[in-house]
Amino acid sequence: MNPLVRWFHRFGSPPTFYRWAGLAQPWFLAGALLLGVIALYLGLVVAPADYLQGESARILYIHVPSAWMSLFIYVFVAANAFIALVWRIRISEVLSMAAAPVGAMFTAVTLATGSLWGRPTWGTYWQWDARLTSELVLLFLYIGIIALFHAIEDRRRAARAAGLLALVGVVNLPIIHYSVQWWSTLHQGPSISLLGGSSIHSSMLWPLLLMAVATKLWFVASLARRSRLALLEADSDKAWVLEAAPSLRSAVAGA
Repeated sequence: MNPLVRWFHRFGSPPTFYRWAGLAQPWFLAGALLLGVIALYLGLVVAPADYLQGESARILYIHVPSAWMSLFIYVFVAANAFIALVWRIRISEVLSMAAAPVGAMFTAVTLATGSLWGRPTWGTYWQWDARLTSELVLLFLYIGIIALFHAIEDRRRAARAAGLLALVGVVNLPIIHYSVQWWSTLHQGPSISLLGGSSIHSSMLWPLLLMAVATKLWFVASLARRSRLALLEADSDKAWVLEAAPSLRSAVAGA
C-alpha cells in the first residue's frame, strides 16, 4: 500500500482522529486569536492609510485573507473529495464536508467586505465583472455542496455525491485567480507575489500576512471541532464514542 494512503488509513481511524483533533484544536484556536489581534492592531492602528483610497482601504485586512481562504478551503474540500472517491477513506469524506461551511463563510465575508470597499472606491456596491461574478459562483458552489450533502440520508453516499460536485467546481478556481489578467475588470490586479516583488509597502504587507496565517489557524481549529462533532453524530452507537464521550452513554441508553 502507498505510504501516504497507509498514513491516511491509520490517522483516519475515527478514535485516533477524534483524540488528536481534540488535542490540537485549542492550540490552533489560541494561535488564531493571538495572531488575529496582532494583525488587526497593525493594520487598523499602526499601518498608514492608503494614499489613494484613504481609511477605506483598511477593510482589505479582512477582505484579502478571506478571499485567499475561500480558494484555499475549496482546494482542501476538492482534494479530500478526490481521496474519498478514489480510496474510500472515510475521514476524508468527513473533512471535506466539515470544511465546506467554513469555506462558504469566508466566501460570503469576501463578497460582503468587497462590496463595502467598492462603494467608496468604485461608486457601487456591486459590478458584474469577472472577478466578482466568479467569486459569487464559488459561493453558490459551496452552497450546492452543503445542500446536496444534507439532501441525501446516507451520510457516506451524500459525501461522495457532494464531493463529485466539488471536483466539477474546481474549474472555477483558475477563473477567479486569473480573471483580472484575462479580462478588463474593475477589480485591481494582484499586489502580492510569492515569486516576485510585491507592490504593497511592508507596513501593510505584514498585517495581511499575519491575518492570512491567523485565518488558516482558525480554519484548522474550526475544522477539528466540526469533524469531531460529525464523527460523534455518525458513530453515536459505537463503543469508541461511548468511551470518548461518556455523556452520550446515557443518551444512547435512553433512546
